[in-house]
Amino acid sequence: MPSRERVLVFDFDGTVSLGHGPIRSYARFIAGALPTAAAIEFLGRFETGISATSSVTGWDERPIDGYDLVRLLAEQYDVTASARSAAYLASRQELATNAAPVTSPAGLADFLAEARPVAHLVLATNAPAIRLGEALAALGLAGAFDAVHTSVGKPDGFGPLLDSLLALLPIGATSANLASIGDVWQNDLVPAHRLGATTALVGVLSPPTATPTYRADHLHELYPALRDWLDSATPPAPGTTSLVPTFTTALTTEKADQ
Repeated sequence: MPSRERVLVFDFDGTVSLGHGPIRSYARFIAGALPTAAAIEFLGRFETGISATSSVTGWDERPIDGYDLVRLLAEQYDVTASARSAAYLASRQELATNAAPVTSPAGLADFLAEARPVAHLVLATNAPAIRLGEALAALGLAGAFDAVHTSVGKPDGFGPLLDSLLALLPIGATSANLASIGDVWQNDLVPAHRLGATTALVGVLSPPTATPTYRADHLHELYPALRDWLDSATPPAPGTTSLVPTFTTALTTEKADQ
């Protein structure tokens, strides 16, 4: 394997895999265990909530993504943690099928092929391995990553994985030569940020405290900045650059890992 001086770590759901299909599948499995009237109400509230954050303002806990929205709603219907877990795992069996369709960010396969000669390409997700290979194939990304890590347990489980990935860098390289890309600041980027790594936040949800190196509503908008990062002799310090910093306030098409 040729020497590569960068590591690019991508989240899966909401970053590499887009669309509400898997989240709707999760919500349907939750609803399937509820009485009919409660199920109808639950699904209606879910559809309202997935469309705009204004529908969930005033909650004690604001959802960080679509899956978290399902969790919070399910708790209001007294769905137990074990039942939620079972529903989530059942929904992953539908990943990248007609029941839970997904799409890839524009131009991602080409960008990854362009980056691969100079960067180790890693997929790191909290999701289990269930149908992940089939999903990557459906997204046109089969074989696009050098390593795929599932059930990572972000944020707490991400640090040890990042430490092992930093070991891939050549002697003398700094942690800024690793970039973590994801759509949930707390899970996908904070552990990398704490290590001094480069971070790129995608999607329309961002807490006020988020300080990524790069940010954009859509992953393809980050390609120019990431190309510059790959080509630069000295990566920018974390939190110093902002790309397309204006975020909308809707829970639209992107989602983070369960």
